[in-house]
Amino acid sequence: MPIMKQILLALVFWGVGLGTAHAQNASEIARIQAGQSCAGCNLFQADLSYHDLPNIDVSGARLRQADLSLSTMNGARFVGTNLSVANLFGARFTNANFRNANLDGANLVGAYFGGADFTGAHFVGANLSGAEMGAAHGLTQTQLNSACGDSSTELPAGLHITPCH
Repeated sequence: MPIMKQILLALVFWGVGLGTAHAQNASEIARIQAGQSCAGCNLFQADLSYHDLPNIDVSGARLRQADLSLSTMNGARFVGTNLSVANLFGARFTNANFRNANLDGANLVGAYFGGADFTGAHFVGANLSGAEMGAAHGLTQTQLNSACGDSSTELPAGLHITPCH
C-alpha cells in the first residue's frame, strides 16, 4: 500500500476515534439537568438554558459549546471546566467559582457574576459586553486584554476592556 494511502487511513482512523471519545454523554447531561453535580463529566453542547442549578459542581467537566443562557447557577463550581465557545448569555452566577476555567470564545453577554472567582480563568476571544463583573474577584488586566466588551461591561475598579468589533 502506498505510504500516502497509509497515512490517510491512519488519519481517518485517528479522527474517528477522537470523535467518539469526545461526543456528548446524554446520561451525564440528563443528570445535570436534574440538578445533580457531575464533576469531570462530558457535557459537550449540553442545553442547560433556563435551568436553575444552585450549587451544582461541574468542576473539570467539558461544557464546550454548551448553552447556559438565561440559567441561574448561583454558587456553582466550574473549577478547571472547559466552557470554551459556550453561551452564558444573561445567566446568573452569583458567587460561582470559575478558577482556572476555559472561557475562550464564550459569550458572556449580559451575564451576572457578583462575587464570582475568576482566578486563573482564560477569556481569549470571549465577549463580555454588558456583563456585570464589578463584584467579581480574581480578574486581572492580562485576562481581560484577550477579551472584549462594551461601555456597559461592569468590571472591578482599575480594570478595563477593549470594545468588541
